[in-house]
Order: sequence, then C-alpha cells, then structure tokens
Amino acid sequence: MRYSLVKRLKAQGFEPDTLEDFRQAQAILKGESQAFGTLVLGWPRNTSNAVDDLLVLLEEPGFHHLVVIVVSEEQDPARKSWVTRRPHSALLLWENIEEIPECITALNKLNAPQPNTNQDIDRASIKVLLVDDSPTVRVTYNRLLTGHGYQVETAASVREGYQKALDTPFDLAIIDYFMPEQTGDELCRLLRDDSRTAGVTTSILTGTYMDNVIQSSLGAGAVECMFKNEAQALFLARVDAMSRSVLDRRVIERESKHLEGLLNSVGDGVYGVDNRGRITFMNPLARSLLGFTEDDVVVGRDPHALFHHSFSDGTPKPSNRCFLSQSYQTGERLSDWHTLFWTQAGNSFPVEGTVYPVQIENDRQGSVVAFRDVTARHLMEEELRWQANHDALTKLLNRHYFEEELQKEVQRVSRSKNCSALLLIDLDQFKYINDTAGHAAGDELLIQVSHRLSNRLRSQDTLARLGGDEFALILRNLDRTQIQNAAESFRQMLANHSFCYGDMHYNINGSIGIAMIDADAESPGEVLAHADVAVHIAKEKGRNQTHLYSPENEHRRLMDRDLGWSNRLRAAIENDEFELVFQPVFPASQTLRDGDDPDPDACWDRLHDLAGPDQLQYEALLRLPGEHQELIPPGAFLNAAERFSLMPAIDRLVVEKVIALLAREPEAPVRNIAVNLSAQTMTDPELVDDITRLLIDYRVDPGRLSFEITETTAITNLDAAQQLITQLGSLGCTFALDDFGSGFSSFGQLKHLEVDYIKIDGLFIQGLVSDPMDRHVVLAITQIAHSLGKKTVAEFVETLDVMEAAHKCGVDYIQGHCVGPARRWSDIRGD
Repeated sequence: MRYSLVKRLKAQGFEPDTLEDFRQAQAILKGESQAFGTLVLGWPRNTSNAVDDLLVLLEEPGFHHLVVIVVSEEQDPARKSWVTRRPHSALLLWENIEEIPECITALNKLNAPQPNTNQDIDRASIKVLLVDDSPTVRVTYNRLLTGHGYQVETAASVREGYQKALDTPFDLAIIDYFMPEQTGDELCRLLRDDSRTAGVTTSILTGTYMDNVIQSSLGAGAVECMFKNEAQALFLARVDAMSRSVLDRRVIERESKHLEGLLNSVGDGVYGVDNRGRITFMNPLARSLLGFTEDDVVVGRDPHALFHHSFSDGTPKPSNRCFLSQSYQTGERLSDWHTLFWTQAGNSFPVEGTVYPVQIENDRQGSVVAFRDVTARHLMEEELRWQANHDALTKLLNRHYFEEELQKEVQRVSRSKNCSALLLIDLDQFKYINDTAGHAAGDELLIQVSHRLSNRLRSQDTLARLGGDEFALILRNLDRTQIQNAAESFRQMLANHSFCYGDMHYNINGSIGIAMIDADAESPGEVLAHADVAVHIAKEKGRNQTHLYSPENEHRRLMDRDLGWSNRLRAAIENDEFELVFQPVFPASQTLRDGDDPDPDACWDRLHDLAGPDQLQYEALLRLPGEHQELIPPGAFLNAAERFSLMPAIDRLVVEKVIALLAREPEAPVRNIAVNLSAQTMTDPELVDDITRLLIDYRVDPGRLSFEITETTAITNLDAAQQLITQLGSLGCTFALDDFGSGFSSFGQLKHLEVDYIKIDGLFIQGLVSDPMDRHVVLAITQIAHSLGKKTVAEFVETLDVMEAAHKCGVDYIQGHCVGPARRWSDIRGD
C-alpha cells in the first residue's frame, strides 16, 4: 500500500520521504519539523507505545503547522476523535487513496494564513443559550464565548433550558447531548416544534463521536454537532458560522418586512368575478379608484357595464369585443394588459393589471382581477419622451430631434420643387457674459433668446438649441430672397434686445449662417456643414452679420481656413507650443454646503485643505496660446485637427507632458491626472506601446495616470475601447467614461467596459436643481454605476445648489467652475 501511495504522489509532482518505524518518525520530526509540510500516517491495526507517543507529539502546539493525513482501513470513533481534535488533519480510507494528492493540496491551502472573515460578525448582537449539566463545562464555554463578544446565558437541564428559551429570545442554543434527565436532542425538538422558539438555531455539543448521536440530533433540528475535545478555534469557527447564518436571516427578514411594506403601499385595486362574469368582491382601494362608496352595491353586477364599457372617445364598447369580458367567461389568464376604466363620475383613467383564474380542486371558480391606475406613469412616459427631444434649459427642441427633422426636410424637398433653409445662430457676447457675470447669467440669456426666437417663428418652422449658445432654425417653403430677409429680421431682433442682469446691461448680437435646402442638398450633414461655414464667415466679417453659403465662393474660403489651422497646429506640435491647464476633481463628501463662501478661489482653498493627497485628482485640459498670449480652447481647432489626422500627435504630446510633470514632481499631492483621448488616437495600434515606453522612460507609477474617452467614442469603437482599457488597465492606469448619458444605448454596453469612473453628462448635472427628470436620470446612472463597482463624477457643477443636489444623488466626485476652475500647474503649486 505504501508503494502504491508513493507512486501516485510522485506522479502528481510530490517528493515523498518514506519511513516504516514510528520511533524514527518521532525523532525526525523533533529535529526537523519545519522541513516537512505534510505527514501521511498509516494508522496501524494494533496500537503501541511508539504510535501513541507519535500521536501525542503531533497534538502539541509546536507541531500544529504540520498537515496530517491519517490513512486507515476503517473509521472508528478513536480515529475520528483524534482527527477532529487536531487542527489541519484529515482521515481517509485506504480504498480512497486516489484522493490523497488532492487532499494534501486542499489542506495545505487551508493551512496557509487566512484573512479574517469574521470581522463582519456583530457577535454582541447574538444571544447564546448554553445548556449542559456539568458546571465545569458551562463555566469553560461561557468564558470562551463571552470573551469573544457573545451574550451568553446558561442552563443545567433540558427543562431549564426550554423555560429560559420561552422567557428570553435567543439566536443560538448550544446543547449537551448526554444529560441525566433528558438528552439534548429532545430540547432541540421542543424548540423546533414550538412556534415561540422555532427561530432558535440549535446545535449539539458532545464529548463522544457516535453516529447515532449525530443522526438523532440532526433529525431533531440541530444544524451542527460539535465536540468537546476539539480545538477551541474550531468550536468558535462553528459558532461564528451559525451566527453568520443568523445575521443573514435577520437581513432577509428585514428585507422581507420592507418588501411587505412596499407591497402594502402599492396602489392596486382588486375585484373578483364568478364564471358568469359577475362581481363577487371588491377591495376598498378598487372602490376608491372607481368612485364607489362603501354603501354602493357592486357584488352581483357586471363589471363591463360598471367601469370598462367604453372606448377612449366615449363610444360604447360591445362586451364581445372586450378582452376582459371574454376572459371572465373563458377563464383565460391575462398578464400585463392595458385598458381604460371609467369612474362613476364619468372620467376615464388608464389601468394595467392581471386576470388570474381561480381553481379549487380542478374546478374553476371565477377569476381574480388586480389593476392599478397608471396615469402617473403615462405622464412620466410622456415627460420622458419630451425630455428626449427637448433641451432642459430653454425647453426648445434639442440637437437629436432637430437633426431628425432636418433629415425629413432634406428628403421632402428632394421630392418637390420647394425650397427651405437652415439658419444657424451663434450669440456673439455669450462667452463674455458667462465669464463676467457667471453661468447663471448665461443661462438666463439663453432662455430669453429662446423666447424671442420662438415668438417670431411660424407654425411650420422648427427651432432648436444645438448646444452652448448655438440655435438652429428650419424655415420651410421660402425663396432665397424671403430667406435672407427672414434671417436679417432675426439678426435685428437680437441686436435690438438689451439683456439686463443685476445692475449690468448688455447689448446682444448674433452671427447667422444660412444654408439652402433644395434639390441640390445631398444630405443633412452637408447642409449643417454649409451653415456652420456660413456662421464662421459671418463672424469673420465682423460679427452681428448674416451670411448665405454659396458653394462656388465658400469652398476656397473653407479650405484656406482649415489649411491655416493645419499649419498653425503642425507648428505648435513641432515647437511644443501647447499648454495644459488642470481642473480639480474633488470627493463629493468634502464639497461645500449652504453658508460656505461661493467664490471659486475660496472653494479651491477650502477643498484642497479638506482633501488629502490620495484623493486629489485633476483633468488635464489642452490650450493653444493665441497671438496675444490668450489661451485658445480646443473647440476652436479640434475639428481641423481631426480633419487633418493630427489628433494622435496632439494626444501623445499631452500624454508626455503629463507624464513628465508627474516625473518632475513625484511628491506632488495628487492621486492621478486624467488625459482625454480622441477616437483617432484610441484606434492607433501603436498607442499602448508608446504610453508604456513613456511610463518606463520617466519612471512614473501608471496608477497616477488616468485616461478619459467619451461615451460616443467608446460605443462606436467598442472593440478598440475594450482592448485599450484592458492593456493599459493591466499596467495600473485608470479609465473614465466621459459625457455619460448622452446616449442611453451605453447602459447596455457599460458592463463590457471595465472603466473606473463614470463622468455624467453636464446637461443632466446643470438641471439637477430645477428638473426632477434630470435628478432621476443622475440617480439611476449613479445606482447602476455603483452596482458595477464604478465611481461617478458630476461635471459642470457651477453652483452650490447643484453641488448639494449631486451629493444627495450619491455622486462620488464633483468637477466644475464652482469647486475649481482650470488653472496652470504653476498656479496650483503656488510657484
């Protein structure tokens, strides 16, 4: 048998040493106990002093590190008791020696240092009843359990233990099996069968391993059998396991009560009908919803005639065309049906519900109908549809809806001889007002302009806000002269408007670009591009102008402008002219509250004091110095950079600048700095190697570098995004999904993108205070992100009210002008 076992162990990669003499084994272990990890001991048929001495030695604490596997021809109580008493031991039969290699591996894994899994156990909340006729045992285990935080009461007999369980609620009962008057399994059975004590988790404590004792105890309701001669650590581990089950049951019971409370508060009406379709009962809520009082007789009446008799326009609905009436007659089960019910006052309301046939001993006894008023949900659905198509601030149509309308208009005009136009309106003073009077003033200006534009609109025209200070109009069925006159009237209307905010007065102008929509228009995108070019030309002509796009005149101008940007950007790349500014991202738990100084500088200083180095994060933002050293934002040149495929070079430049900064200041109090990656850069196959090389060359911890990719970029290039996140994430870099929420298709893909942060689209954040729908959206995004183990960031936080609302929605981090505008690194460091 030893030969067979050694051969099997060697085949599994082990290097066994074999001994035939127990005295020799004892001597070797005393001299070299640390040289071995596992002892496989063949239990002899006949014991001897040498065997007993070896077994005693192995029970000493100095040898507990050794894994011992006892191999025997039978499993008698003595062998089981020894294995149970000694830690890191197991008993196998010779007929099962093929399991020994796996057993060695498993026991050594368990023998390794284990994390403390009991830190989550609130032992102080667990009440234990200890029942044993021996005073010594009661004192010993009482001290052991109370010393580890448990609440313990003791009893000396089954009768006393049962009475104490009736008088005091206990979570656990640990019961000695052999007691003079009655055995412990009888107390287990009493506690189990009494409804007052059925919730007590019971276990048996015995000094003898006997199969019939264990079987009887488990049959009486005990969930565990513990032995008095086993190690105290094992005893406590068993009690902890039972306690964990008790605590889990408490959580389930709390959740069950919570769910029961929710279900009781749901506004469901219920009524029953017999096989003829006559009402047999109706609950109070159904009566209330349908306008019946307690005195109104409804039992025995036809529900079709009472409250689902008509279509939505009030015309009668024949019962043979009513699916509910048909289901009453046939006993058909209906789920999630929708219809209209009518109140006694003659008002209709939408309902949804279910019809369940009642079967008693295979005999149909009518049906039960449950329904709920879904008026609020219908209104919410209407609100959601409105939100999906409208701008939250101005209440105008949004870009998504407008582009669909433009698509329809281009198709319509292509099939007719009509002519329409697209007008793009860009406010000339918007940035100045935002910078000088604040974003609240800018928002108020946008609202006033939207009202003025709407008042001049014809019913057949379409007005939308595309974003920022850009508005768009579709003027239908006008000739070229009429369109130019209309555009000029819009420009004059803006020029005549004086915007007042506080004590300040501003003259408002707008630059208007016009693009014709006629039979020559190839696509909506082309029309938008033409109008965009026309707007830029209107601005170049001195602003407060209108300009009609002309293909033969504007193509060269457009090319010249783009080529000019191309040359400027190439020179900036070659001469390293780009600059970076950094905007902080603060933990939401440390942001400001009502009463704090709203000045951005004061906010900046206070939040930096609150946040530690391991919490401060920054986003690196690109700027290009202008002719007068003003910093040009990327919105002015990124389109040209993308058209000339310069984004990979620009993004690499930014990445290297950030890595060099982190290398230059290894002790800078910053957790990480985030860099934005464009779609062109993200799909570059050499990007990962280049970033890895930079991190190695500069010796920068990858965990201090973060990357942001927009939701649209990630979803459009899902495979490339997944590969990039996986490869750079394996180095330690983190990722954020930017502008999240701009397309709800991303919810379905979010679980496939292993990003660390979700940056919620600023359009939802800006409306948090004033728009309940935005709050619901932000709350939903936050909950979904947290369920996937991701953190959320609220962008464009401009006021303390918005900051507080974001914090209440569970957002983890805050970013925006209110908590910290973008600054040069030298300004941040105080150089």
